[in-house]
Amino acid sequence: MEYIIEMKGITKKFPGVIANDNITLQLKKGEIHALLGENGAGKSTLMSILFGMYQPDSGTIMKNGAAVGIHSPSDATKLGIGMVHQHFKLVHNFTVLENIILGVETTKHGILKMDDARKHVMELSKKYGLDIEPDSYIADITVGMQQRTEILKMLYRDNEILIFDEPTAVLIPQEISELMNIMKGLAAEGKSILFITHKLNEIKAVADRCTVLRGGKYIGTVDVSTTSKEELSEMMVGRKVSLNVQKEESRPGKVIFEASGLTVKSRTSGKNIVNNVSFSVHEGEIVCIAGIDGNGQSELVYALTGLVPPDAGKMTVNGADITHENIRGRDKHGMAHIPEDRHRHGLVLEYNLAYNLVLQSYFKTKFQHGGFLDYDSVYSYADRLIDKFDIRSGQGPKTVTRGMSGGNQQKAIIAREIDRDPKFLIAVQPTRGLDVGAIEYIHSQLVNVRDQRKAVLLVSLELDEVMSVSDRILVIYEGQLVADVNPKNVTYQELGLYMAGSKRDFPSASEPERMPILPNS
Repeated sequence: MEYIIEMKGITKKFPGVIANDNITLQLKKGEIHALLGENGAGKSTLMSILFGMYQPDSGTIMKNGAAVGIHSPSDATKLGIGMVHQHFKLVHNFTVLENIILGVETTKHGILKMDDARKHVMELSKKYGLDIEPDSYIADITVGMQQRTEILKMLYRDNEILIFDEPTAVLIPQEISELMNIMKGLAAEGKSILFITHKLNEIKAVADRCTVLRGGKYIGTVDVSTTSKEELSEMMVGRKVSLNVQKEESRPGKVIFEASGLTVKSRTSGKNIVNNVSFSVHEGEIVCIAGIDGNGQSELVYALTGLVPPDAGKMTVNGADITHENIRGRDKHGMAHIPEDRHRHGLVLEYNLAYNLVLQSYFKTKFQHGGFLDYDSVYSYADRLIDKFDIRSGQGPKTVTRGMSGGNQQKAIIAREIDRDPKFLIAVQPTRGLDVGAIEYIHSQLVNVRDQRKAVLLVSLELDEVMSVSDRILVIYEGQLVADVNPKNVTYQELGLYMAGSKRDFPSASEPERMPILPNS
């Protein structure tokens, strides 16, 4: 059989690690082919080689049976290969439209012509249900909107081989369902799709075949229709994995965190992005804020964690007013934060792993002596966390964080925040981009923090995660809390109605007391 893309015997080494070890991948024309593996298994590296971002140390890439050289993304684009990266490749001070057409601009007499490009982009946006604001700057839009920009960027180039690296990580179920339909439609049009994901449900829903990598090695390729999720997860991690969150009934105690009347205004329009939000989190419970991306969750978290000052309202941790505390002050009161964007707010990418693990505690006595860092203590501490949280890196604590896989970067942040023994942990999309083995571990860590009589606020776009991990769900819509529900007493469909604003439990914005549903609401 002739494959549209065939990668034969691909090997790629980095300092201290073999990322790809003699891997073969074969893509048929018109198929959706999933690429599955743990964090650090070599999936993104393999796809980056296909897209020309890395050069293999050995091996051959063939397109339609003929060997090709792909030395840059430009070469890949000329061959009809496009890629949506897990960590977006966008220029933050350019608009959405400018990012989509970047590198394939239309000019006349040296002048940039945007009208035709705008028309084509908006046609694609409408056709594929990818709602965008073409004149918004990337720096000002949500992660979900950035994701749509990346997908449109690829569609605009009319690529025939489409690589999706964790494309649903920031989408809600309705958007994921739409994307799945888009992918099926693209495949039906004859486009060939390589789909990197950790989500077994998505593989079962959309993929024809699945290739599994583990530890940089090829494990096998299977037909998805005849392979169970349990079999796929065992191929991926090399052991049986529990796909259900194991936890006992919560026993909430005293209030640890309380927010009252929090309001955050848009810095551009002056409108309330977070509108009079009030809620509390008790010791021994996991409260989840659920909602469609872009409904004020990010801005609410920024206000809670000190990244932006609230325009109104009050916050307390253990009764202490932290409303005007800076970030270190909140840390000292027992708040920890696993941020939504690990690159922007979670890590210093040019620092090594050890330095990143002590970012919020390097000034403490155990890590310094006479005003100088005690390197032995820093590296010893890093070694302990690497072992405890199974953080995989080529050179251990000396690994430059930028070179680590996205999942292991995330595990480093989680290790740092949980090990500080916080009273109140805010976890925003903590399992984004993680494989099932890592998700199982992270969920158990969150439940363990809860069971230590701490308070956990989870912010998630993953409905499965919302329903299985939380003890109580607060739904946010257009900056207001519209429901406070028990996951045992609500269906996925009902939760979707709350998230879409079609149903609400509160008659007005974010009232802290439960109220009956109004007639005709």
